[in-house]
Amino acid sequence: MSRPAEQFITAADYLALERQAETKSEYLNGRIYAMSGASRNHNRITFNLARRIGNQLGGRRCEGYVNDMRVKVSPTGLYTYPDVVVVCDEPRFEDQHVDTLLNPTVIIEVLSDSTAAYDRGEKFAHYRALESLNDYLLVAQDQPRIEHFRRQTDGQWLYSVADGLDAQVEIANIGCVLQLAEVYERVAFVESESEPTSS
Repeated sequence: MSRPAEQFITAADYLALERQAETKSEYLNGRIYAMSGASRNHNRITFNLARRIGNQLGGRRCEGYVNDMRVKVSPTGLYTYPDVVVVCDEPRFEDQHVDTLLNPTVIIEVLSDSTAAYDRGEKFAHYRALESLNDYLLVAQDQPRIEHFRRQTDGQWLYSVADGLDAQVEIANIGCVLQLAEVYERVAFVESESEPTSS
């Protein structure tokens, strides 16, 4: 018995459905993908990131959004919701609803077990197609660790990592510094169970 063909959804239909939905979904190539809910640590980290970045952007030409600002990767057709997004200069939106950003400058994703491989791989491949994007940060929630990808003038991406609560990450393009101790404020890390020792 063959599987029934999946229904192709246009981007316009996706947006119409999404604007009425109670939950968020990504969209790519005619298919809608439901997004799972976020953990307590995920929410704390996202809030801390938004607060620290927002405080540093005050009075500047950049503005930030958290969770609900949809981003469209126009060259590939992906619609998605980064955890934190910053846009500099004049924000460009897909239509008059002003809820789908086209030109993010910085994207930050808080990793989870279910999304880490996608965020590092296929999703980053989509994001790299955005000419406006200069910085992509991946923030762990099981340890104090931030991976930072910065676009160079030749189009290549430079990778660096900050480990530990004493570390910091500089996002030079927007004039922000993230202290990991502040990013992970009130975040409880689950300690791994150690092997029992024999006496």
